[in-house]
Amino acid sequence: MRNYTVVTEFILLGIPETEGLETVLFFLLSSFYLCLLLGNALILTAIITSSHLHTPMYFFLGNLSMFDLGFSSTTTPKMLLYLSGQSHIISFQGCAAQLYFYHFLGCTECLLYTVMAYDRFVAICYPLRYMTIMNHSVCSILASGSWMGGCIHAIILTSLTFQLPYCGSKVVGYYFCDIPAVLPLACEDTSLVQRVGFTNVGLLSLICFFLILVSYTRIGIAISKIHSAVGRQRAFSTCSAHITAIFCAYGPIIIIYLEPNPSPLLGAIIQILNNLVTPMLNPLIYSLRNKDVKSALRNVLSKRGFPLENK
Repeated sequence: MRNYTVVTEFILLGIPETEGLETVLFFLLSSFYLCLLLGNALILTAIITSSHLHTPMYFFLGNLSMFDLGFSSTTTPKMLLYLSGQSHIISFQGCAAQLYFYHFLGCTECLLYTVMAYDRFVAICYPLRYMTIMNHSVCSILASGSWMGGCIHAIILTSLTFQLPYCGSKVVGYYFCDIPAVLPLACEDTSLVQRVGFTNVGLLSLICFFLILVSYTRIGIAISKIHSAVGRQRAFSTCSAHITAIFCAYGPIIIIYLEPNPSPLLGAIIQILNNLVTPMLNPLIYSLRNKDVKSALRNVLSKRGFPLENK
């Protein structure tokens, strides 16, 4: 038997190499977060209240907006609190919850992007059978499967990480509780957790990315067979928003997990892009070139006393 001083709380050091910039970062990141909350809330409201958006494509987009709200809210509020001068302390249970929800929502979003790619594949390659294939039951199963997959993934990582004993130092050298930041504080060998964590996260991301590539390869082949230029343009426009969102989402993930030794500041910037900026941009990406969403948003805003001109 070994004696340990049980750690009941951790201290988050914050964003590396930003001492003295707390006020600037607080106003910058809080403005991003407010835009994120407003944009995704408007998208959700438009989809729920507009009957012509009750289709599989917008059902999955509504799910994405919900997860964007949750994913960013897992880490951003605590970060804004200590940037405003509040305590850097987070309880042991709070740290475990933060790590769990970060990986649960992140994994679910990854699976959801894959499901959305499959939805676009069916819409382009089997347009006449689209509503039959992507019926309500299938959409519910795909969405529920994404939730369950994310939940199982997060349970495995969180349980492996926090079954280790933590003693001595309780300073987390990062701005939130992620596995690479927490594991160095453990009192026992962490090699198993590191291997399982890297394999779990990396393999899942690669599988999802591969399935998305397969879907869009088939979509590209189908579009190339369309003889009408207008038809090709219409088919491509239904996929362009999702392709843009995929690049915004997977760019930071690829850099995070393929960069062998990123500097602490670079790693934090990439994580902030992934946790805050990409979810903030998603409502813009999906509404700028989508007439249905813009029309629904216009109706939502006009009902609340913010009339917009039709463009």
